[in-house]
Parts: sequence; structure tokens; C-alpha cells
Amino acid sequence: WWDLTAPPLASPPMGLYPGSEEAWQVYSTASDPDGRCVCAVVAPARNLCKRDHRGRQLSLLTQQVQNVSQSVEGVHLRTSRDLRHFRESEPLLRGVDGRLHANRLLVAAAQELKGQVTQLQPLLSTADQYRSDVRTLAALRGELLNLSAVLTAMQEEVGAYDYEELQRRVLLLETRLHSCMNKLGCGRLTAVNGPITVRASGSRFGSWMTDAMIPSSDSRVWAMDGFYRGRRVLEYRTMADFTKGQNFVQHLLPHAWAGTGHVVYNGSLYYNKHQSNILVQYHFRSRSVLLQRSLSGAGYNNTFPYSWGGSSDIDLMADETGLWAVYTSILNAGNIVVSRLCPRSLDILRSWSTGFPKRSAGEAFMICGVLYVTNSHLAGAKVHFAYNTNTSTYEYTDVPFHNLYSHISMMDYNPRERALYTWNNGHQVLYNVTLFHVIRTDG
Repeated sequence: WWDLTAPPLASPPMGLYPGSEEAWQVYSTASDPDGRCVCAVVAPARNLCKRDHRGRQLSLLTQQVQNVSQSVEGVHLRTSRDLRHFRESEPLLRGVDGRLHANRLLVAAAQELKGQVTQLQPLLSTADQYRSDVRTLAALRGELLNLSAVLTAMQEEVGAYDYEELQRRVLLLETRLHSCMNKLGCGRLTAVNGPITVRASGSRFGSWMTDAMIPSSDSRVWAMDGFYRGRRVLEYRTMADFTKGQNFVQHLLPHAWAGTGHVVYNGSLYYNKHQSNILVQYHFRSRSVLLQRSLSGAGYNNTFPYSWGGSSDIDLMADETGLWAVYTSILNAGNIVVSRLCPRSLDILRSWSTGFPKRSAGEAFMICGVLYVTNSHLAGAKVHFAYNTNTSTYEYTDVPFHNLYSHISMMDYNPRERALYTWNNGHQVLYNVTLFHVIRTDG
């Protein structure tokens, strides 16, 4: 039995996002049938195994000390050189000044010389100041040398760890962990963990997402503000860029959308065309519509929305098993229908009628072929209904979650990230989920 958990160990950022580069993630925990702990594996997030911030700070501090030492050394050399000249000139100045005072009968030339010497007399006190500065610089040099030695020793101690070898071992472990995760059967939702507010932007209603299928190396984020007749899709390069609202390009869809039930799947945006039950596939790279197909019998234009309204009649989503449409029709008496779609043709591969009234649902999402429905879109919401398409059975659940901003207008699961993306009253919020897994082994 496995309880696969992916919440960060600390508040954002980013565990999952927005990423503190020092954050850690629990990839998996395991226990035997008696409930005893077998292992707990903790690994750094992908590509974050590098010299820790203390080592970097130590290296920077050492470099700064070296720079200061070089500057002090230069000042010391110049001061010592100037002081040597003063020391050589001081006896001459004092001797000439004494002879001029002793002999009052010198010629006018001597009087002129005395005037010049008088102008030079302040240099005698300057020489005394130079002596003091040299002593201070010598003491400072000694302290810097001692500090440099200490920092060098500390850096050597920190550097004694083979970070490259550690990185190789952690990446190997991470690969093994992901391989193990891929071997796990799909899990049952047991918890929705605390919300992570990524950004506050846009209107009260909208949707945002990452691609549910492409490799994790592609970290683009898409945002679509509003639910009615929108056409503008913003594509951000990374989650960090989305958080800051920078580095984005705009896609202007040829057909307006309805609702917030859009999904990005394998490089394409799938959405419901405004005032119709037509599904549209828009390809981001070619910036063109690849496919349009009617979802036969599906209600639209606020006929069978979720409880919050917003033309949310058709909700497209993806999970570990593929692309889905959640909707209803008059023939189904307004109860939720779940259909699995072919991404290439948008044909319905199979449909299930859940018996749950769609207008009573706050929002819904798919995980591992199971439809999970929330009882409300407002504060105090929880996941309280689950329909399993694998067994064509349903159950009532009690999985609470913190509806931080009290009005969710979009809630979708991303199987690649193992997280729920929500648009909550103008805030873009993430929830990590806890799945309960059963491992089946031969024999």
C-alpha cells in the first residue's frame, strides 16, 4: 500500500511553485499492511541539486575579502612609498629651517628660500599622520590575512563534498523514483492539501493551465481571463514569468470561447466555442484551428452550467488516461455525463451517466479515470462525490479543502504536475493532492 504525497515541506514558493530554489518535495512514502513505516524518500526538486546557498555565500564572502585585501595592499604600498620620501626629506627640511633661524644675516635669496620652506612645514605634521596610517593599515592587513585564512579553510571544508557526484546520485534516485511512480496504479484521492496562491490577476472568472501531456521540460503557462466571448490567450514562458506577469506572447483565437472549462493537451488548446456545443482544437505552434466537432446533445449557453453559472456547460479536462468532456443534456435530465474523447478526432470513445445533477456541482475534475465533484464553488466547499469510470460506480466522499478566496470558477487536475489548478475570485491557486495507491505485483 502506498500513500503518494507531493506537497512541499514548506509554504510557497514554490514546493511545487513558485519555486524557492531551496524547496524540497516528498515524492513518496510507504508502509506495510500493518501500518509500519518502511521508508520515507525525500529528494530535491528537479534540477535543483547544486551548491547550497551557504556555500555560494561563503565563496562570495571570500572573494570580497580578497578584493578588499588587494585594495588595502595597494594603499599600503603607496602609503609606505610616500612615507619613505617624507622620511628622507624631513631631516633636510628641519636642518634648513634651523640654519635659517640661526643666521639672520643671509641674503635676500635666503629669505626667499625661508618662505618656501615655511610653506613646506605643514608636510612635517602630514608625515606624522602617515606614520599613524601605516600602523593602522598594518593591523588591518593582519586581520584580513587571518580572516582570509579562516574563510579559505571553511571553503575547503565545504568544497570537500563532491557536489557533482551528489548531483549524479540524486538525479539517479529521482529517475528511479519517477520510474516507481509510473509503475504505480492510479490512486484514489484522499486529501487536497493547502492552497498555494501563485498570482492575483484578471477578473473574477477565468482559467489557467499548463500542458497536461507534454514533457516537464516544457514549463509554459496559459491564461484565459473571463468566461464570455473571450479570444485572447496569454502564453508565458515559465511559471516564474506567469507569477511576475512578464515574458508572454498573445494568441488571438479565431473563435470566441464559452465558460472556463478549457484544457491544454499535447500542444493544443481544446475549448467550447461560444454559443454552441462545438469543441475546437487550436494548435499553439501553428496558430491555427486543427479541428472543430459538435458534442452531440450537449447543453450550452448556460443551459446546464455548474452552480456558479458562467456558461460552464461543457468542461474539458485531462488526466493520466486521456482527454475528457464533462457536460449534460436534456436526455440525461441534467445529470452529469462523462465522455472520453479522442484527441485527434474529438470523437466520443465512451460515455458514462453519473446520475449527479450538474447544477448542484460547484466544480469537477478527473484523476485516474475518476470524476470528482465539489459540493459548492463557495467557502466551505469539499469534494463529496466520485464517479469511477473504470467500474461504473459512484460513492459519496468527504475530502475538504480550503477555498481561500471563496469563489472558484475553474478547477482542473494536471496529471503531469499532480496538482489542481484553480481560478479563485481573481486569484490563480494551486493545490497538491494526496493519492492512495495499491501496488499489484505478480505472485
